[in-house]
Amino acid sequence: MDQLQISELRSELQLMRQAATDQYRAHRQPDTLLAALCRSADLILNKLLKICPIPEGAALAAVGGYGRGELYPYSDLDLLILLPHDPNEKEETLLSALVASMWDVGLEPGYSVRTIKQCVAEAASDITVQTSLLEARRIAGCDALFNEFTQTLKAHLDPLKFFRAKRAEMQQRYARYQDTPYALEPNCKESPGGLRDLQVIMWMARAAGFGSSWEQIADAGLLTEAEARDLNRAEQAFKRVRIELHLLVKRREDRLLFDIQNGLAEVYGFKSSEGRRASEILMQRYYWAARLVTQLNTLLVQNIEERLIRIDESNIRRIDQNYVVRHHRLDVIDENLFEKDPSQLLNVFLVMQQHPEVTELSGRALRAIWHARGLIDSAFRAKKENKDLFLKILQQPQGIVHALRRMNMLNILPRYLPVFRKIVGQMQHDLFHVYTVDQHILTVIRNLRRFTMPEHAQEYPLATELIAGLEKHWLLYAAALFHDIAKGRGGDHSALGAVEVKHFAIEHGLDSTDTDLLVFLVANHLAMSQVAQKKDLSDPQVIQDFAQLVGNTRKLTALYLLTVADIRGTSPKVWNAWKGKLLEDLFKLTRSALGNTSEDTKTVLKLRMDEAAGLTRLAGLRDDTREEFWRQLDVAYFLRHDAADIAWHTRHLYYQASPENSVVKARPTEHGEGLQVMVYTKDKSDLFARICMYFGARGFSIQDARIHTTRNGYALDSFIVLPVTASEDLRSQASLIEHELSRYLNDKTKSDIVIANTSGRRRSRMSRAFPVPPVVELYPDDQKHNWRLEITATDRPGLLGDIAKTFIEYGLEVQTAKVMTLGDRVEDVFVISGETLLQPRSQRSFERAVLDSLTQDN
Repeated sequence: MDQLQISELRSELQLMRQAATDQYRAHRQPDTLLAALCRSADLILNKLLKICPIPEGAALAAVGGYGRGELYPYSDLDLLILLPHDPNEKEETLLSALVASMWDVGLEPGYSVRTIKQCVAEAASDITVQTSLLEARRIAGCDALFNEFTQTLKAHLDPLKFFRAKRAEMQQRYARYQDTPYALEPNCKESPGGLRDLQVIMWMARAAGFGSSWEQIADAGLLTEAEARDLNRAEQAFKRVRIELHLLVKRREDRLLFDIQNGLAEVYGFKSSEGRRASEILMQRYYWAARLVTQLNTLLVQNIEERLIRIDESNIRRIDQNYVVRHHRLDVIDENLFEKDPSQLLNVFLVMQQHPEVTELSGRALRAIWHARGLIDSAFRAKKENKDLFLKILQQPQGIVHALRRMNMLNILPRYLPVFRKIVGQMQHDLFHVYTVDQHILTVIRNLRRFTMPEHAQEYPLATELIAGLEKHWLLYAAALFHDIAKGRGGDHSALGAVEVKHFAIEHGLDSTDTDLLVFLVANHLAMSQVAQKKDLSDPQVIQDFAQLVGNTRKLTALYLLTVADIRGTSPKVWNAWKGKLLEDLFKLTRSALGNTSEDTKTVLKLRMDEAAGLTRLAGLRDDTREEFWRQLDVAYFLRHDAADIAWHTRHLYYQASPENSVVKARPTEHGEGLQVMVYTKDKSDLFARICMYFGARGFSIQDARIHTTRNGYALDSFIVLPVTASEDLRSQASLIEHELSRYLNDKTKSDIVIANTSGRRRSRMSRAFPVPPVVELYPDDQKHNWRLEITATDRPGLLGDIAKTFIEYGLEVQTAKVMTLGDRVEDVFVISGETLLQPRSQRSFERAVLDSLTQDN
């Protein structure tokens, strides 16, 4: 092999690629660049074959994307070396030299070496191989062998079988990407609504003989000219996105990662505006395009299927004068139905809800709806008939979620509710929402709907019970539609959303009571979670204040249901059983207060102590033994812990009220998602910090901390902690914590914690790209005895330990802690006390120190 010639070819390839890239940057024409890169690769390969020839009688072919003439800046070359027979030793040597030289010149091949028979066998067993070979293009070598190859493949191609295999493959791909084009870090090639969807259509059409371009597919009657133009524009847009990604990161990258989005937005010339990042504008445009592709993909796949499968006309059932059921799909009798009667643009979804045996819309119905969507204008929205239809869709006993999702995808919902259109594809950079605003809203509605379904009763027992007794529970769906509808505008989205939902309610003729409920729910949809997760529910005043806010049990019940559905609709990482218990406790305490059955503190104390005493008796404890230990505890302890926790503490501590060494006990929480940990030890100024550092080193996330000091000077602290992964054996973890934490706390040297196999978390890409501005708020409680410290920041390993160290430095004691982790965002509340807080100067110094601990990075 002549290394000088190889070096010259490498330089020539680099020059051609650079020239093509420069031309692209000047004119931004994706197809021109992709074709130019293909030509440069073709030219270098042909020159290379003169140095390193393929075996006699063989052919070199481009397959896959390279085969159809598209080569992206950092993509590898999909190649097929086609042989007339199995290679002998000499031919294998030639092939090895050729492939090595391809790498040497910088082509990065992905290749296979096969005979025609082997190609046919591989294509029959693997639809991906068959698809790749379908786009084969000869580069060099034996023309006759290549023609025989293409004819043989064509003879073995079954269009219907190919269609079904590609559709199944597409469904599997959708599942890998959560069945949504609205992922916050979508893959522009593989995600639903991306380039692969466009390619699937083309492959199906080509295999069926309907054409190999959008114009040819339109000529075959599968597309209108307007749809063909839309698809062509979308294809060019996605090709450009993929090209820009490659050029921006200088490697093959098809994902719009958070740390790339801002740079990509700059390439496109988007500018940040008030309340919106440039990357949010970019991504919203991306999602709009992805929705268009998803919709046209659905339409075309159904059209191709209906062409390939002969439908039994005797299996057509008429529903009414407008609709029939054809092959389990709802079809229109007259394709001009929606132009003649625009109200059918809403009624068609109501008909589907009322006929659950219908699983989809026909291709013809989809196309008719898509092209008639522009008829939904202000006059359409003003008609009472259409307002009534929309309310009926929300009021149906089934099919609500499917109807709203179809309406959103077909652009019916955004046109009927123009305010909804503004949040279609709107990103949420709050580190705990994993969906765009419109998808989050639809997910919340799905969660509410599940509360009404018996098959989910075991998962949501209280919610299922409550929604069954809630009058007009469909109003919750309306509240969910509007609860985040003002996101991205700037200002308080809850207050702005309340204005929008009030307008909706009045326009749709709801009575004053229902309107008041909707406005209340949207305006206060964050209130219940904030109270439950940030305030001390053992404080009767907290419950009374919240009861005064909600006013009555109907509002309380509706707010509880919306809150649970909302939190569960943000991210799988955000919801856990502990948050569920806090909400349930707040609901029950408030319901009691609203029903005038709330008890004064003394009565609550007596009831709780009586219940705890009963539980200790069941465990075999004598009353005098229990009472001796309880004399060390004050009223605050009994109010802050429920009876089961009090009994658990008592069973383990009654015989060791003044131990020399620390006592640590741990057990799985009620729902088995985390661990409840009790620490009983002589009180120390750095105790809270040391415990936090231990949990941080072990990778546990602290969800709640209740700090108490007994009359005899012992700390009796309780923690709820969650492991890094849900799959961990909690009982084994409980035993490990009991052993390690007690040993660590008993260490008199107070040395830094060193634990084997620690599992600290790295900060996520999202938290690095969209950090939460740290906020520290410090103010005294009503009695001026304690101070309330509220912290908001981006989560990171060791954060809570660093905060606790600051408490030590300023001589502060932690009375209680509410630790709330929402994805990568933390919102923690501490009740603290100490002389430092009595002087304004030392207060300010402490606040700065806390802020510094939030901003330092590991």
